[in-house]
Amino acid sequence: MSTAKHASFDFTVDRLGPCRIPSPLQLQKHLFVDEDERTLVDCDLRSLTPGAALDDVPSMETAGPRSLIFHPHYLSRAAIVTCGGLCPGINSVIKGIVETLHSEYGVREIYGIPYGYAGLARPQDHPPRLLDPDGVDTIHMEGGSILGTSRGNQEAAILVQNLVNMRINMLFTIGGDGTLKGAQAIHQEARRRNLEISIVGVPKTVDNDIQFVGRSFGFETAVYQSTQVITAAHMEARSIFNGLGIVKLMGRDSGFISAYATLANPVVNFCLVPEYQVALDGPNGLLKAIERRFRKKSHAVITVAEGYGQHLFSDLPAQRDASGNLLKHDIGVYLCERFKAHFQELGIPVGLKYFDPNYSIRSVSASGTDQILCHQLAEYAVHAAMSGRTNMVVGFRNGNFVNVPIPVATHERQKIDVNGPIWKSVMACTGQAKYFDPSHQSRPE
Repeated sequence: MSTAKHASFDFTVDRLGPCRIPSPLQLQKHLFVDEDERTLVDCDLRSLTPGAALDDVPSMETAGPRSLIFHPHYLSRAAIVTCGGLCPGINSVIKGIVETLHSEYGVREIYGIPYGYAGLARPQDHPPRLLDPDGVDTIHMEGGSILGTSRGNQEAAILVQNLVNMRINMLFTIGGDGTLKGAQAIHQEARRRNLEISIVGVPKTVDNDIQFVGRSFGFETAVYQSTQVITAAHMEARSIFNGLGIVKLMGRDSGFISAYATLANPVVNFCLVPEYQVALDGPNGLLKAIERRFRKKSHAVITVAEGYGQHLFSDLPAQRDASGNLLKHDIGVYLCERFKAHFQELGIPVGLKYFDPNYSIRSVSASGTDQILCHQLAEYAVHAAMSGRTNMVVGFRNGNFVNVPIPVATHERQKIDVNGPIWKSVMACTGQAKYFDPSHQSRPE
């Protein structure tokens, strides 16, 4: 996304009011973030307009602890909800929020809301549970969410009234695009009623498809977990003549997991993502490309994002989940059927193995630096809420943690730039382009 387009966004973060309460954090003065600290949206100086004033350069509010806060910590009550699909690291974020609120700010009443917005809408059915550092001490080692999750829209007025009933003045929402839009609706209702409630999001999207927040937690773990599956697909494929291993990975609208997993496991020969659609039939289609691969090498491995090739199902009715997201048809099963039929018609034997590890990948605990990212995102979310920020999500941009307005983060999905360096690396790593080009067969290696 260009700087010119960045300039069209309003990166101003909503605030409940001026901060007048001295922070309880025992930090050296230089560790507090000044109110006017900003982080550039785009760090490429070549993209900036020559002679542009500094105020005209798109920038975000730098996140971090403030020396003055808005909410009195000794009167504050916080709530945490987790919504949408599972993702590695959810429990780590919960743990980080609880520990930062309790141990750093002295907030003692922290409630976990069971089953996301559905639980917040009906607390009489799903009573909130009090959380403290002892209770969340080891939850980072568990997958899933200790609070449970749900999909589906809830009436903002009911959610806000229940926050009022519980005397909550800080709500932390851990979720993706739909969850953040729900948080924005809660903010708008709270503002309409002149309520001083901070609504702060922590971006949860294993697909890595939220704008301006950098790498989302769980993404690195998902790429790491795909390694053993891709390795198994490769072993199966190379062990038989014309072996074909197909691995379907998460990626509803963005193919980041498939692309990065391919780069991390360079035994993949074809990477299929929603951003780069190739024809299935025809002389330059995928079926012919696999034929050419088999003539050169007697095996092939394909990674395919779940959102790839949805145009192939245009004759089927569209369906949506409880949150209103368009459900994707199973491209993995479809490709298996088409490959089997195609090679059977040609009389060419093919040994096809299909792997769909999505649910096993997304339900594990976070690993490696994802654990660190989870805790940092939680910390910065708490700093934002305590300083009265609202209707925002915390992210990481150009070396700094930043506060991003929810309307900006949810404006559109983050997608792979097919003219950018990541996709060019994927094409170079797989070498797949040569199999789509019939003239390659007459070229020297």
